[in-house]
Amino acid sequence: MCYEIAFVIVDLMSAPPAPGTPATATPEIKQPAPASPLAGPAGPSGRSALDWRLRFGALSLIWGFSFLLIKVGTHGYAPFQVTLGRLLSGTAVLAVAMAVKQERLPRTARTWGHLAVAAFLLNALPFSLFAYAELTIPSTLAGICNATSPLWGMALSLVALSEDRPTRRRVAGLGLGFLGVLTVLGAWQGFSGLDFSGTAMALLASLSYPVGWIYVRRTLAGSGSSALSLTGSQLFLGTVQLALVTPLFTTAPDGFPLWPTLSVVALGALGTGLAVLLQYGLVTEVGPTTAQMVTYFIPVIATAAGVAVLGEQLSWNTPVGALVVLAGAALTQSRPRAAEATARTPRHRNRS
Repeated sequence: MCYEIAFVIVDLMSAPPAPGTPATATPEIKQPAPASPLAGPAGPSGRSALDWRLRFGALSLIWGFSFLLIKVGTHGYAPFQVTLGRLLSGTAVLAVAMAVKQERLPRTARTWGHLAVAAFLLNALPFSLFAYAELTIPSTLAGICNATSPLWGMALSLVALSEDRPTRRRVAGLGLGFLGVLTVLGAWQGFSGLDFSGTAMALLASLSYPVGWIYVRRTLAGSGSSALSLTGSQLFLGTVQLALVTPLFTTAPDGFPLWPTLSVVALGALGTGLAVLLQYGLVTEVGPTTAQMVTYFIPVIATAAGVAVLGEQLSWNTPVGALVVLAGAALTQSRPRAAEATARTPRHRNRS
């Protein structure tokens, strides 16, 4: 669920790096950050009056509960219908935000073409795969599978992005993370009691996010459009894609059951629409390194929600494996202290 950060990073990447800045380092935002449209009035410094920690917590809860909402939504609707409703609600929220901020839509056909591919890889495909997966696997397992996205991203970036160089720490994190995946799945038991197709779809959905991110990074950096404009347009294209596909594979629902309907609307309006705005505000205020830490809270909240609300059962290897996955993901995202110090040290301008 944390893929939205990619567009903010791409937006920052559109400016050329300062001399001596590594290509992989994402610059920290030093100037007062614009407030997210739904984050409350700005204070004297230009930052949101609502403390970033509260917004960080809200984002963690929203994305953590998303897997529960998917599960409830599939109790009343087909998976493609859940995804379509989700994208429709999310697009509506971002359309309002774009209107308030008077954002312009991308103007070139090239940008729209790349956004259509991004919409498929980052929205239509993974959202649908998670919905289909949760027909046969618990929401807790889906949330933990989602946490493997940084691991997939690390593995793919070493191949697809020439500027990402492997380090011992990152390779160790990659190995540790996939060891955690095997622990979650109970590999020593021969994966007994595990629905293979549902788990495979959830893992494939998690893989789709970094594939989409790499595609975006290669094609949309420097497009000239804002992160909000790109994301809103992408969700719109994802909605169109699902609107074309859904009638071909599903029949119209007999009714609109209350809880599944509310779940789908909340999933889109909160988990896809509001979450983008919260994430955008966090990245611009505290930087992508801090903002992406929300990734590590999502499986914990998803597990707690599935057990407490849906009564899903856990065996010991699920939480233990999840912790190992998160530890591995944290290692793959870490940088050496020297690099951190260089990134945080302010550059002194020549005043002569």
